[in-house]
Amino acid sequence: MLSKIENIIRDIQLASVGKTDDKLAEIEQFRIKYLGKKGIISELFEQFKSLPADQKKETGQALNRLKNIAQSRIEEFKQYVENDVKSEHTVDLTLPTDYSEVGSRHVLSVVMNEIIEIFSRIGFTVAESVEIEDDWHLFSALNFPHDHPARDMQDTFFVEKEEGKQEVALRTHTSSVQVRVMENNKPPIRIIAPGRVFRNEAISARAHCIFHQVEALYVDKKVSFADLKQTLLYFAKEMFGEDTKIRLRPSYFPFTEPSAEMDISCNICGGNGCNICKGTGWLEILGCGMVDPNVLESCGIDSKEYSGFALGMGVERMAMLKYQIRDLRLYFENDLRFLRQFDSIV
Repeated sequence: MLSKIENIIRDIQLASVGKTDDKLAEIEQFRIKYLGKKGIISELFEQFKSLPADQKKETGQALNRLKNIAQSRIEEFKQYVENDVKSEHTVDLTLPTDYSEVGSRHVLSVVMNEIIEIFSRIGFTVAESVEIEDDWHLFSALNFPHDHPARDMQDTFFVEKEEGKQEVALRTHTSSVQVRVMENNKPPIRIIAPGRVFRNEAISARAHCIFHQVEALYVDKKVSFADLKQTLLYFAKEMFGEDTKIRLRPSYFPFTEPSAEMDISCNICGGNGCNICKGTGWLEILGCGMVDPNVLESCGIDSKEYSGFALGMGVERMAMLKYQIRDLRLYFENDLRFLRQFDSIV
């Protein structure tokens, strides 16, 4: 009987679970087989009763050892199953990283970088400055009259506005960068000023309190409106395609004289008229003009010796025209369904 017990112990130690999907059912079958009322160990205890007295001590110890091993093996199986269930919800840090979900640049960053790249090909360099500006760099040096609407609280986020003190505000345009460059550099100057600007406007599909601009400035001797027009034509063709046409309409800006609004032929209908261009065949994209002599003088540049042109455009507007986006709010909502449409253009 002792040899039989040793064989059963060896079988128990070699037993395993996982042969089927239901491991708990396998454990229960194992328990019934060895520890059930009609199991193998119960039958051995029945046989133990009929053994001679001189064999009962050693056999009884072997039976108790067999029973303890069977019970321990069941506990091991249960612990194994419990750990296996937990591992299904645990990240294995030894596995290779999945790089299928990668980030990409925001569509506004893509368009802004494209504008910068176009101007860099013709000698413009990037200039940047602070987003909180004083009145001088934001308005006064740019020839804004003291009663100009842009100085009103309805259009500007003022940080400090006290009687007798210079006003400080979130910049409403990147023209303030142009002022700082002209104050600290002698002509020739050829820069673009990309950046974020702020205006106190109600948020809608066509307006937002935060947006982005890229402005350009060129100051040198004998700079003419013809230079401005040729620069604008080059930019339009590079940005929207070789067949793009431009037109300039008279306008007004405090810091340029003469001033103009620039339209491009609608790249959706080819200038034939559609709902995007409202049937006109033209789309307005930027404002421009020759730098007002008062602005040059305010920045310490002799307006009799030097002249220049400036232009400015909204990056959101460019992206709307280039990719037919109808709602400005989409740029700021970080909806992945919207952003992932532009993964391929990065």
